[in-house]
Amino acid sequence: QVQLVESGGGLVQAGGSLRLSCTTSGSITGLRAMGWHRQAPGKQREVVAFITSGSTANYADSVKARFTISRDPAKTTVYLQMNTLKLEDTAVYYCYVLDALGRAYWGQGTQVTVSS
Repeated sequence: QVQLVESGGGLVQAGGSLRLSCTTSGSITGLRAMGWHRQAPGKQREVVAFITSGSTANYADSVKARFTISRDPAKTTVYLQMNTLKLEDTAVYYCYVLDALGRAYWGQGTQVTVSS
């Protein structure tokens, strides 16, 4: 059974930084991508960033140049370094992994709150 556990969320002032981590366990059949989505109150879930099995990183336009996605060499943990946080970054952040069969596994979410 694949499990994802996120950590690192919290309350931060605008302009500050946070680093999210997501550690996976269990057997994943051919890793295709790892990444992060977020969902703000009253809004749809949106892609934040993802990194492919070939280590290509992709970002939503709203976070480019502020967020950096990375992972450990064993490909069991994915990170999201968030700098220069804005009020509109407030959301629940969910990590996921996508396997070679197109199955997505999700974490439980971690709250990020940016205050003024």
